[in-house]
Amino acid sequence: MFIGNLKETIELGKKFAQRLNSKSIVLLQGPIGAGKTSFVQGIAEGLSITEDITSPTFALSHHYNSGTIPLIHLDLYRLDDSLLAKEFLVAEEEEANQNKAIMVIEWPELIEPIINNFWKIEISYANNFGRNYKFWDPRNSLTFK
Repeated sequence: MFIGNLKETIELGKKFAQRLNSKSIVLLQGPIGAGKTSFVQGIAEGLSITEDITSPTFALSHHYNSGTIPLIHLDLYRLDDSLLAKEFLVAEEEEANQNKAIMVIEWPELIEPIINNFWKIEISYANNFGRNYKFWDPRNSLTFK
């Protein structure tokens, strides 16, 4: 799916949020600057979250509770130890389960093997400054268009 600009990225996130329910997990893969956090901003809008959505690259996670469903946004870019990444995920997943939150995880490569049910979204650069989005649920063969 081709997305041409930031506005379309946020609209796509809002539309995708309608597919999510409490305890959904979304994995976002893509190069730096591809629009992962902008997509999360759209998800947050779709969930009626009022807080500003910013990248958790240095904090590792941000928690948003003002919407219809809480959102936990993780960014594992700075983690290079798979054991540490898995321990961090387990702690965040426990809180997500308690709060019935959606978890969106940027740079999930280290933890993907231990997650059972999730949406996976790959974002890549496209011609004309746009982005290509590929959505799927590897465990259940669900698609999003």
